[in-house]
Amino acid sequence: MCNFKFTLHKTQAQYFQMNSVYIYIYIYIKFRLSVGKMVVKVYGPAKAACPQRVLACLVELGVDFEVIHVDLDTGEQKRPEFLLLQPFGQVPVIEDGDFRLFESRAIIRYYAAKYADHGPNLLGTTLEERALVDQWLEVEAHNFNDLVYTMVLQLVILPRMGERGDLALVHNCESKLEKVLDVYEQRLSKSSYLAGDCFTLADLTHLPAIRYLMNEAGMGHLVRDRKNVNSWWMDISSRPAWKKVIKLMD
Repeated sequence: MCNFKFTLHKTQAQYFQMNSVYIYIYIYIKFRLSVGKMVVKVYGPAKAACPQRVLACLVELGVDFEVIHVDLDTGEQKRPEFLLLQPFGQVPVIEDGDFRLFESRAIIRYYAAKYADHGPNLLGTTLEERALVDQWLEVEAHNFNDLVYTMVLQLVILPRMGERGDLALVHNCESKLEKVLDVYEQRLSKSSYLAGDCFTLADLTHLPAIRYLMNEAGMGHLVRDRKNVNSWWMDISSRPAWKKVIKLMD
């Protein structure tokens, strides 16, 4: 009888021990799933070009995010509470759990690397492909974007603020941008995309600025007059991820 009771107690102990293991596994799995579904906070208006660059990347990679609107018209980005997030008073900023990062091109590089195994490979596969992606990211930042930004500022933003844009400056930028796009035209005669035959960050990073150039600034002829550049633009702007970003602007 005593032996029977001992066996029963031992079996009960094993039962509870196994249940504890299952409970631990269940809690661990729930925790991992909750971490996996953590929503990235993107600070900045969805209508601004630099936040759009980040949003396009996140949508391409299937990363959940929440847009925290920052009112640039009222100077919210320069207020002390926002400067704690971004000391230069610019957008976007992302918060991913305890991790915070600003500068849109740094952000898209970070997420393309973090989720390299999810969705499209936006960084390239080989060392050479990655170098080409970096090269065209630099070209966009230093040879393309500043010219487009200046044109949009003079043609769109300043007039909205009741100020007159500098048309001479616009024409000067247009002349310089034509030469830049001629280089793009030559490059795109040899490959479907800037860094090769696959869509990468090198292409994605151009989406916001070209959209402004084509639409608000009314300078679409700079793209349409170049066969290869126009085909490239029609391709990358028709991607489902970019269409979702456009809807966020409404």
